[in-house]
Amino acid sequence: MSNSSAKAKPSCLYLPDSTGYILTLTLHSVRLRLSLWGATEAMDYKIGDKVVYPNHGVGVVEQISYGVLNGRTERYFMIRIVSSGLRVMVPSSNAPAVGLRSVIRSIDASKVLGFLERGKLNSHHDWKHRFKENSERMRTGSLLEVAVVLKSLVSLSRSKPLSFREKKMLERAKYLLVSEMATARNLTAENAEGLVVKSLAKAKLQFPTLQEKVD
Repeated sequence: MSNSSAKAKPSCLYLPDSTGYILTLTLHSVRLRLSLWGATEAMDYKIGDKVVYPNHGVGVVEQISYGVLNGRTERYFMIRIVSSGLRVMVPSSNAPAVGLRSVIRSIDASKVLGFLERGKLNSHHDWKHRFKENSERMRTGSLLEVAVVLKSLVSLSRSKPLSFREKKMLERAKYLLVSEMATARNLTAENAEGLVVKSLAKAKLQFPTLQEKVD
């Protein structure tokens, strides 16, 4: 085995680990409950649909499989994360728990931009509490919660330098917000970022200089 192949990152992550078997179906859809704004709604997933996996961003349903997990029948979504190429297999019964959801609609994207313009913030002054709260918001998978994190950190950066970990979190929040906004409105990433920057400017906020790029 070459050094490059030995160091290669795995391209597929299975959730949860199991010893079940998978039977691939070429066409299939399934109804499940998805979280968008903290509430749930019934959705149909099919191959080719764009979805959002918390903290990883937009992905595409590449395959819907049918198998056995712990002695019972289970459906699985194979999702390719657009930014990294990572493939995640999620059991349909676990989809709501991990925060898998559909990409927001254009009208909901407008609500997120509206929050960046006019939404109020209430962040902890203590760094540890603030970081914990923001981490929990990021894990929800809700784009509105991601916008809360982004706006609070941008606002904080006006009065004090962000810590290294908060800089990385801001970079991640910016990427998640811009990439989903671009998908929802069929824009380039540059144009979607322009919308975010413009909305923050209306709140008299602007992004701090961030030197390092998130992988």
